[in-house]
Amino acid sequence: MSGAVAALATEMGPIGFEVFQAFASETDRSGLTGDEQFNFMLLGLFGEVGSLLSELKKKQRDKNAYFAYAQSAQEETGDVLWYLANVATALNLSLADLASRAMVDSVGTGATDFAGLQRQDSLFQEPASSAHVQKSLLLVAARTGRLVRRAEEDADPSERARDLSRIFAALVAAASDAHISLDRAARANVAKILDRWPLTRVYTPLFDDAFDHDEQLPRRLEVEFREKDVRGTKYVFQSVHGLHLGDRLTDNSADEDDYRFHDVFHLAYAATLGWSPVLRALLRLKRKSDRDLDEQQDGARAVITEEGISNWIFAHGLRHHAFKGVDSVDFQLLKTIRQMVKGYEVQVCPLWMWETAILRGFAVFRELKVRRRGLVIADLTTRTLTFQELDP
Repeated sequence: MSGAVAALATEMGPIGFEVFQAFASETDRSGLTGDEQFNFMLLGLFGEVGSLLSELKKKQRDKNAYFAYAQSAQEETGDVLWYLANVATALNLSLADLASRAMVDSVGTGATDFAGLQRQDSLFQEPASSAHVQKSLLLVAARTGRLVRRAEEDADPSERARDLSRIFAALVAAASDAHISLDRAARANVAKILDRWPLTRVYTPLFDDAFDHDEQLPRRLEVEFREKDVRGTKYVFQSVHGLHLGDRLTDNSADEDDYRFHDVFHLAYAATLGWSPVLRALLRLKRKSDRDLDEQQDGARAVITEEGISNWIFAHGLRHHAFKGVDSVDFQLLKTIRQMVKGYEVQVCPLWMWETAILRGFAVFRELKVRRRGLVIADLTTRTLTFQELDP
């Protein structure tokens, strides 16, 4: 664990500027330096400010019907802070110095952390979306636009520093007007980034570790997939050691899309997440010794939820060439999955584990799509999913 991440993990007080800037720099995955890094981070800053304005617009349009405003406004503010910190790094500027310049003769003068930039009493109110907040956010956008417009100019470093400090000042004012805590926004940003892109990947424990063997998902499950034509209809048969697993499957669709191979995704969830109510039902491995778990975590509703996720991800993946040649999944898709599994044990799994499970599942699905048969091995001990060809 890096110094900045360790400090954020153990620090109970407000997040300091230096620690957050170091964290933002360490979690920058762009691999860019110099002007390329500056332009990339500036693009991100401009985009996130635009997203913050978009959230305000939705709240003003839908009013109380837009329930997500409080959380989304905080999340977007945290993203703005992350890009602001990295723009400062690209310009060899200290976030602490920028804050000092930004907060001259204001409540935040001399602050060393985000909490010190705002009067805390107003931050316990519901986020505001008034015309005054709109004006404040538009000023953030205008000042960011000025820095973007001058990006290609051979600007004096002091001018860029002044422009960035003015953006910082406008952001502090806008956040205060909207009753959004910059400290909580920074903390939420840290949690979000480590949820998706941790510096060290540690899998969550298997959910059935404490149960007897006959209530555990097999730690190594080898499933044979074979496609057969039965009286003009293509089916996929699945078997474990020669015994059929579940019913034979078709695409259940007018359009042939090979959904009949979709059980590979349940194997991916089992291997990567240690979770699959569908496989528990098929293998008769429900945790009957715990009545609540049996009903709530291994029951019909959990099975329907997993099938729904699999179907939705499958459709999404087909629109993106079954994720061929990609190494990441759309962040919004992962966030939606997080909402869908709320209340189930798998909700504790970080987003990177879901991303890994999805990409592994599609990698094996692509093999089956080409070869029409094969052995899929889900290893819950090594958290791997592999494909082996079968002899003709």
